[in-house]
Amino acid sequence: MTSTDKDLVELFVSPLRECAGYQPHFGNNSKKEGFSLSDFLELYNSDPFYSWIGLDSPYLYSAHKAAGSMTSLYRQIGIGCERLFRQIIFEQAQYDDYSSAQWSYEATTKSGKRKILSLDARLEIADIRNAALKKRTIEWVKNYQEYLDIDVRELKGVVFEVRQGYKSKDSKRQNADLDNATVAYSKSYLPVFTVFSSQIDTDIALRYHNGKCGILVGNIEGNSLTSLFQFCKIVLDFDLAKFFERNSALIKEVIHSVLKDLFDVNETAK
Repeated sequence: MTSTDKDLVELFVSPLRECAGYQPHFGNNSKKEGFSLSDFLELYNSDPFYSWIGLDSPYLYSAHKAAGSMTSLYRQIGIGCERLFRQIIFEQAQYDDYSSAQWSYEATTKSGKRKILSLDARLEIADIRNAALKKRTIEWVKNYQEYLDIDVRELKGVVFEVRQGYKSKDSKRQNADLDNATVAYSKSYLPVFTVFSSQIDTDIALRYHNGKCGILVGNIEGNSLTSLFQFCKIVLDFDLAKFFERNSALIKEVIHSVLKDLFDVNETAK
């Protein structure tokens, strides 16, 4: 059964609602739900130094709440992007099993423990029941191999790491991404980083490209090898750009409601 726009919008926005009740922890994990304004004032009033210099202020609480909640908001948008993209692949490929849309592998940590690492979505060519999509995927993978100048005899599919945007130059994250890509190739998959936003640092994009990783970015223009929206339209036969355009008002309503709850200064000061 194919999801309606309403279903897909809810899949995308549902993680965002978790941000609305965000409260900062101030480095103290004794309160799992975080500190309310009254909790914060009590904590900082009882600290001689902070109270002497005036940090026991609702404005400081608002600043902490804003900083932490923005991180939380972007994280939840990323989760929404991941869920939406995986569902689109699952439905467009007409998989028999949802597990075909996911991919994970087992790795060993520095301490010698085993852990499961996963990427967010997968096009498993052998499992694709949509014959037209299977044909387009095979051709697209072949074209991407030429684009990246990689000599791999046969790839059995594509694995995707989905991000809402990529502005950070966190080398640890980049190294982990490239490690995932190496494992993907060892398992005969083409690794592709999928960024919904058009904002990605050019140095990062270049490093991934030189590391023989595919990158799809949220640009309207471009082709299916570079643009997420063109890839979805041409290969997956799902117009993701039109989906967001059609449902922009509904999504904005949720986002604006969450932002209002997070940053309403008058509400914080009560």
